[in-house]
Amino acid sequence: MPRVSERDLDVVVFGATGITGRNVAAHLAERAPEQQLRWAAAGRDAAKVQRVLADIGVSAPEVISADVEDTDSLARMAQRTSVVLDLVGPYTLYGRPVIEACVDAGTHYADLTGEIPFVRRIIDEFDALARESGAKVVQVCGFESLPADLAVMLAAEAARERFDEALASVDLTVAVDTPPGRPRASDAISGGTIQSMFAIMGAENAHVAIDPAALIDDEGAAVSVRHVSPIDVAPRRGRDGAVIAPMTPAAFINPAVIQRSAFLAALAEGHALQPFRYREGVLMRGGTATLPLRLGAAGVLAGMQAGMRTLSRTRVERRRHLAGALSRLAPGSGFGPAGDRLRGWHWTMSVQAQTTGARSVSVHVDADDHPGYLATARMLGEAGMVLAEDPTQDGAGGCLTPAIALGTASAPRFANARVRFSVEG
Repeated sequence: MPRVSERDLDVVVFGATGITGRNVAAHLAERAPEQQLRWAAAGRDAAKVQRVLADIGVSAPEVISADVEDTDSLARMAQRTSVVLDLVGPYTLYGRPVIEACVDAGTHYADLTGEIPFVRRIIDEFDALARESGAKVVQVCGFESLPADLAVMLAAEAARERFDEALASVDLTVAVDTPPGRPRASDAISGGTIQSMFAIMGAENAHVAIDPAALIDDEGAAVSVRHVSPIDVAPRRGRDGAVIAPMTPAAFINPAVIQRSAFLAALAEGHALQPFRYREGVLMRGGTATLPLRLGAAGVLAGMQAGMRTLSRTRVERRRHLAGALSRLAPGSGFGPAGDRLRGWHWTMSVQAQTTGARSVSVHVDADDHPGYLATARMLGEAGMVLAEDPTQDGAGGCLTPAIALGTASAPRFANARVRFSVEG
């Protein structure tokens, strides 16, 4: 296995022909020369990768042929680079061989999965191996859950530095302003995300998806988190009377990642996890005239997510049958917003935290462009460059969260992805 410093590439974008993959490639084409990093695009059909990128005006310095069904091609790709950014989903179906190749090669890995049962299986299977090889396996590294994870970790650090106190509660809300023009169904959720939801439904351990402590390895700590911070999908009213709907596309993704970050941070510092209550949601703004409409929309979203929670607890045979049938009817990974609907969005993320001493800490995230596509692509591309600048060392790897793998010192870097963090007050 070649040392990372001896490899001829820093970052490879695997799956560069999809909507998000091509935007990751576009971000690297712009940013990698500034950082003096070497990157390449990869996919099953190298000629198709070149054509797709050329259509958006991107020329990759190199295109690599790699296929999830060809383990030798994955091994060759992983051995040449410091970081693989995996855009080939659903990850429950296609992610494991790529992760295995990266762990074997001591290569950092990041993806966009929101499939928490899959993340749990990867931790069980690869965490110890990744620590041995020095590979950082960083999953859920896009809109879910990078900005929320980093923002909460920034709040925890501010509480400790300012007051020498831990967090007792965190409320996170997201507000989204859409671009002008008639909304389209494909604006909101991608075919890839829909297929990922069905992959979760069909997973043998689907019940893990609704567990806020799903990614915590210590059972005592997990029990405490479940008691202090259960996931509630019911709509609620904010302090100013705003309607807060459950997080989309699912309320069951960020909590597990954020609680694992807190667990890993406590483990690294040599003390037991001190659980905090975590709540999140989407702010549905408007005047009193639209209040019934907003409450109704929030109720519909809550009902859908409550249905997902109920389904995750049913027999696996029934879930797999239903998930398979719905998957065949639903849009595939190519379904998503047109290029003219990716820009012009603006979204914010507000973290209001209370410490164990009843003091307040606030973190604000201000971001541009479509959160689930363009902003996500830029964040993943920037995360890949941060990882590439971190030489692999034995014992430094493992199955990590974005906040732990990247560190809060990386937060200013995401201004290059038009995602800006600030600690307030």
